[in-house]
Amino acid sequence: MFSSQPRLATSQEPVPFYEKVKQAISSNIHAGVWKPHDRIPSEAELVQQFGFSRMTINRALRELTDEGLLVRLQGVGTFVAEPKGQSALFEIRSIADEIAARHHRHRSDVRLLERIDADGRQAAALGLAEGTPVFHSLLVHYENDIPVQIEDRIVNTHAAPHYLAQDFTLTTPHAYLSQVAPLTEGEHIVEAVRASLQERDWLHIDADEPCLLIRRRTWSVNHIVSHARLLFPGSRYRLQGRFMS
Repeated sequence: MFSSQPRLATSQEPVPFYEKVKQAISSNIHAGVWKPHDRIPSEAELVQQFGFSRMTINRALRELTDEGLLVRLQGVGTFVAEPKGQSALFEIRSIADEIAARHHRHRSDVRLLERIDADGRQAAALGLAEGTPVFHSLLVHYENDIPVQIEDRIVNTHAAPHYLAQDFTLTTPHAYLSQVAPLTEGEHIVEAVRASLQERDWLHIDADEPCLLIRRRTWSVNHIVSHARLLFPGSRYRLQGRFMS
């Protein structure tokens, strides 16, 4: 249920119009009037409500999105953000387990599940000769129906010969591979990147949304099992690691 008149913060100093809009929206969110995943009024509705220009409203929404308070989905609307999810940086966990630990709902869409001949980049990632057959999977993972990760993975066929027979809407590639080729070593490379047009469409993000990319390789004994490219929208996820000296 939306409040028709969000409360504005008062101040002795003049407050810019866009800050007034930000204060009003933040007040409703922190007061629980608007809860995570609630859709807030559109730009046009906020223009009418506040009497400010669309540019002012847009700036307020853009800054609240950058601050992690809102999520803007192209062609859908603007929603109250769930407090950011957290992905383990040094330990390797299934995204389904991470989401379940937050008492949220995980699901995945399988976009590709195929056998291919490895190109030079894929072969090098798995320590194989170019042209060696490998398995390729491409999934989009959702947390409470909001897309939070694209998983693009290649797998050594000898490590998991029945990979293509799995239903990855019921389990995750990580969970399955952990059973058939128990993890003994892992490698993470983390980058800040821009998503491609297709990736932005799958993640429902704008062109200027920064993303976190983890390139992950896993070993079982002395064999590389898989290489995964894991892409997260920066506004919906953070990485956290802990280490001891």
